[in-house]
Amino acid sequence: MRVGDIRVFVVTAACLVWLAGCETTKDGTAATAEGDVTGSIAQPGIAPETPESTGLMGEDPNDDLSLGKKHYRQNSFGLAEQHFRRAVEKGPKSLEAWIGLAASYDKLRRFDLADRAYAQAIKLGGPTPEILNNQGYSYLLRGDRRRARQTLLLAQAKDPGNPYIQNNLELLDESLRKKSAVQ
Repeated sequence: MRVGDIRVFVVTAACLVWLAGCETTKDGTAATAEGDVTGSIAQPGIAPETPESTGLMGEDPNDDLSLGKKHYRQNSFGLAEQHFRRAVEKGPKSLEAWIGLAASYDKLRRFDLADRAYAQAIKLGGPTPEILNNQGYSYLLRGDRRRARQTLLLAQAKDPGNPYIQNNLELLDESLRKKSAVQ
């Protein structure tokens, strides 16, 4: 495996952990994994990378990626968007920054910009179940239930046991029963 592939894998894995903050539970509240802590997944036999060796953002609590995540968790989506936007400007190949930017745009109801950020995330990391889940949730927020279902079912096909995808599908079904939009 090439070093670049390992970096993409590590960044993607970190994004997956962080993505839990962008997903919802059955009752529509935010769900996070393990107390809102994002971290790298250690690979057996591979020494952990340091910020100096990788140039990855997110290690410094005051860099834009970390501040974006902090503001997102605090529901300060305008500030989160600003920091994630700066993070993608500084590191245009940061999958985690693009996903955070897309999620922030969703919360700000700037769906045109969210679509562009999701497209860039998919270009960098491929259509992962987590990106598709967030994108499906984005369509759900817009009231586009058909595209939400298609995208969430695609995410579910890639990761059938993912509880966040299942919760978003249930939220979609509930919105159809109540004939109301998801907030």
